[in-house]
Amino acid sequence: MVTYPEDWTPMQLKDLGYIQMCRRIFQSQTKAYGAIPFYKISTFGGKADAYISQELYEQYKALYPYPEKGDVLISAAGTVGKTVIFDGKDSYFQDSNIVWLKVDKNAIDRKFLWWFYRSYPWEALEGTTIQRLYNSIILKTEIHLPDKPEQEEIVRTLSQFDTYIDDLAELIEKKRGIRDGALEDLIHHRTRLDGFNGDWITVTFNQVITPKARIGWQGLKKHEYLRSGYSYLIGGTDFSHGTVILDNIWYVSKDRYDMDANIQVSKNDVLVTKDGTIGKVALVPKLGKPATLNSGVFVFRTNNRLLPTFLFRVLSSSVFREFIDTLSAGSTIKHLYQKDLKNFEFEIPVDKKEQEAIADTLTAMDEEIEALEIERDKMIQIRQGAMDDLLTGRVRLKV
Repeated sequence: MVTYPEDWTPMQLKDLGYIQMCRRIFQSQTKAYGAIPFYKISTFGGKADAYISQELYEQYKALYPYPEKGDVLISAAGTVGKTVIFDGKDSYFQDSNIVWLKVDKNAIDRKFLWWFYRSYPWEALEGTTIQRLYNSIILKTEIHLPDKPEQEEIVRTLSQFDTYIDDLAELIEKKRGIRDGALEDLIHHRTRLDGFNGDWITVTFNQVITPKARIGWQGLKKHEYLRSGYSYLIGGTDFSHGTVILDNIWYVSKDRYDMDANIQVSKNDVLVTKDGTIGKVALVPKLGKPATLNSGVFVFRTNNRLLPTFLFRVLSSSVFREFIDTLSAGSTIKHLYQKDLKNFEFEIPVDKKEQEAIADTLTAMDEEIEALEIERDKMIQIRQGAMDDLLTGRVRLKV
């Protein structure tokens, strides 16, 4: 039970205003392109789902309630409780699934209301996961308000976290772009690292790689997927940004792990998805325990002419993406067969030291990006703590 400061005023949201909602626009009235962006729940706060004509926009805006700049819009269905501050630009929102509270601006800062919505555990209401925020639920929601100057100071402080996190996200994207550009230049040897000027040769897949995967008779039954166990079970859904994420991974028993040494994997093994979204690539990180492959994933074993870490960079580049695109041209392929891979050709430096130098250069860029991501995630956690403290009055700001 949260204990709020005595000088904060307890009330319900209905004491501050009333619910407004747009009126429904039918899908048949929208277009792929047009003058006015149209947002559904799925695109709320992001890229427009579709567009409507200027004439229809003006018609609806004249007939029905419409938010003004600074109003806080809230998703009443779908992603329940998702909020954005309306920027005042010409746009239209899907009927009663997106609502807003017309508030007394003298009583509450709308950005404070936005932070309140962002932190409120809608999904925990009534002890269950709710599917829709009905107007009555929103209006009866309890809120404790400091005076207006303190609200504004809380908003200013929390907004500084957002600014810093947004700046980090922008820097991460910039660094990724630089790395991706460097990857293309190095893999196509348009750029050579200092000290290297030796030959590159074209090799075929079968000349330097042997793929291994879980074969049909090794198929796992449902009861063999464990939430903890002897060995990680790596599948394509565990791939993210070129590595394997262990947060929600399945496990298998030691017997299953021991069944096939060919698909036992360790650090710096190169993995490629062969089912579903084919051609996703991951380099196995340091794991700390045994790991094997689920169906749908190849491990590519290289011979002594090719370093696995360099192969990973080739497969992460446009060289492999274009090969996969060519395979799937004119059809939707759902499986990557070993017979398809024999036609894959790419260039490698003859000197393995150059392969290593290229891989190390790109790894250093990855590590810089990872450090920024860790900083961003840390700041998101700190912001969450600050929200809990400031919006409950456990920590007070000087005004």
